[in-house]
Amino acid sequence: MSATLLAAAPTATITTPSVAYVALLPIFIVLGAALLGVLAEAVVPRAERFNVQVGLTLAGLLGALIAAVAVRNHTTTTPTPRGTDLPFAGSLAVDKTGLFIQGTVVLLAIMSTLLMAERSVDVGSSIVASSAQIVGSPEDRRLSRTDRVQTEIFPLLLFSVSGMLIFPIANNLILMFVALEILSLPLYLMAGMARRKRLLSQESAVKYFLLGSFASAFFLYGLALLYGYADSVDLPNILTAARTSTRSDVLLYVGLALLLVGLLFKAGIAPFHSWTPDVYQGAPTPVTAFMAACTKVAAFGAILRVLYVGFSSTANDWRPVVWGAAIASMVVGAVFGLTQTDIKRIIAYSSIAHAGFILVGVVSLTKDGISSVLFYLLTYGFTTLAAFGVLMLVRDSDGEATRLSQWSGLARKSPVVAVVMTILLMSMAGIPLTSGFTGKFFVFRAAYHVAAPLVVIALVCSAIAAFFYLRIVVLMFFAEPPENGPTIAIPGWSTTVALTFGVAVTVVLGLFPQPVIDLAGKAAKLLG
Repeated sequence: MSATLLAAAPTATITTPSVAYVALLPIFIVLGAALLGVLAEAVVPRAERFNVQVGLTLAGLLGALIAAVAVRNHTTTTPTPRGTDLPFAGSLAVDKTGLFIQGTVVLLAIMSTLLMAERSVDVGSSIVASSAQIVGSPEDRRLSRTDRVQTEIFPLLLFSVSGMLIFPIANNLILMFVALEILSLPLYLMAGMARRKRLLSQESAVKYFLLGSFASAFFLYGLALLYGYADSVDLPNILTAARTSTRSDVLLYVGLALLLVGLLFKAGIAPFHSWTPDVYQGAPTPVTAFMAACTKVAAFGAILRVLYVGFSSTANDWRPVVWGAAIASMVVGAVFGLTQTDIKRIIAYSSIAHAGFILVGVVSLTKDGISSVLFYLLTYGFTTLAAFGVLMLVRDSDGEATRLSQWSGLARKSPVVAVVMTILLMSMAGIPLTSGFTGKFFVFRAAYHVAAPLVVIALVCSAIAAFFYLRIVVLMFFAEPPENGPTIAIPGWSTTVALTFGVAVTVVLGLFPQPVIDLAGKAAKLLG
């Protein structure tokens, strides 16, 4: 009898989630290259390791870029099943916005790799080969040029990039937290790897690690509260609960607030910006360039997804918070940037102000807002990377000459370097015929109809921030050069390629932005 009942009982059907390996190919390629890089550290002779690591890193990133373009073209031309664009049971959303962010991150990571591969402007590399090494010490002088080159930083970069590729497409908050840690942990190490000014570099790494740990804890606590509210950590389910739940909304709003602390910290947005100037100043300049460009792009991709996919129904409640963060970021970046005397710190406060400008576009909650944010992130990333590339070339006996006074009369020593830096600074200031102006114009236009006062404040802060950009230009062209002033190093092929590409993008997107604007417009689609 029991056997008969068991035979007649219906069998439960278990639906296995779709993995969609093709849609996730960019992530797999970067992770595969990172693992091969770790293996290369163990088996490749030290004399050959640098070339192997640089080639492997560039090959992995180029492969990921090609894969992202192929996935984007496939999703555009071929209707895909729901499980294909939402793999892992909807935990990831491989949509057009996510693919645009991934492509931007990979492009900027390629430029960052080229800057890290520079060996001509300093003896060996700007990255320390050993934590105990002191520049100029007898032990340092005994090292060969090959022994002074750090190669472990390239797998660390790839691991960080893999987290940045997952972060903006995560539809599940636990997976988003894992991606946040994957992208952050290598950065904590990389920030402390400067070959010169070791104590400053190590201090910045410790500060970044401690503050980043607190921000991650806030994110995780907010995730727990949202799970208590919606019984799920998937953004679409949180949105459904916000629309239909009869529970108190206290957990929803407190959870969102704590979640935003972690996201705003990673994007370097005031009032969670205090790490930015110190870490930008202390980290090796190529690492600073990587953080300033790639991390900000990935962080804003995650912010867009959280607010637009998980909390679009409560936009009227979180908009004032984003308004406040945008205003605080623009004011802090513009005002405190005026008081700085170190160019790396000036660019750091510039990045804080730019984060506020990007938040202006996020407030609009429209397709135009998404597309303008995507375009701004692309233009900002290339301009910032190129600016740090120029900074690597201006040097004195202690390394990079970052004090503002040292740049006096720079145009007399190297007109080309001064002109290139001027173009990049004008783009940051939003001067017409540069990509910075085009980006700001489209962000402000997208937000004007829903946040006109915020746009006015952004314009005022842009005018204030223009002062410290123009101050550098005036010093380079119209001030007398100091005695024993810095010299201009001749860059190697990698830095030359990165600088040329960054400046070309800055100019071309200022003169002919429409193709990329159209691409960003087509990419302005988030899946939930």
